[in-house]
Amino acid sequence: MKYSTRLAILINNAASGVGRPVLDIDVKAWEWTMDINARACLLCAQGAAKLMEGRGGKIVSLSSLGSFLVWPTYAIVGVSKAALEALTRYLAIELAPRGICVNAVAASFVETEALKFYFDEGLNEDNLPVTPVGRMVTTEDVANVVAFLCSEEAFMIRGQTIIVDGGFSVSSPLFSLKKKD
Repeated sequence: MKYSTRLAILINNAASGVGRPVLDIDVKAWEWTMDINARACLLCAQGAAKLMEGRGGKIVSLSSLGSFLVWPTYAIVGVSKAALEALTRYLAIELAPRGICVNAVAASFVETEALKFYFDEGLNEDNLPVTPVGRMVTTEDVANVVAFLCSEEAFMIRGQTIIVDGGFSVSSPLFSLKKKD
């Protein structure tokens, strides 16, 4: 009996990083962050493409608004996510003839345990970023866009980074802080 391995969807969701100002970044922190956020995406996509070849498939990578917005101590992560987004574009073009659709999703601050790291960096309940729609992005908001990109309805979306932020990245700074009572 012969078995064939097939992969239909790859979600690159690994993320880590070292929070430091740019001038305090050392080679170890740089390599750690780039390996997890950008290199892993490349290696996973290369492996996935072999399993999707001739049958089609979807690759979606998770990015961050930090790929184009500057936040304190987010430099390495932001650069690694910018690399991930560039890789997404290159993969999308190279893999399209093979029937493989590649995109990314970038979210603003998402309500997760990982957000607590930023509380230590000066973010607190009084200045927690919210979107113009009055709430933070949830994991479900992000998952819904990822699911859409994995559907056939998203067939013509290739090499794009879809922003899920409730308008945060295009709003005035006046909307980025909670209003105190």
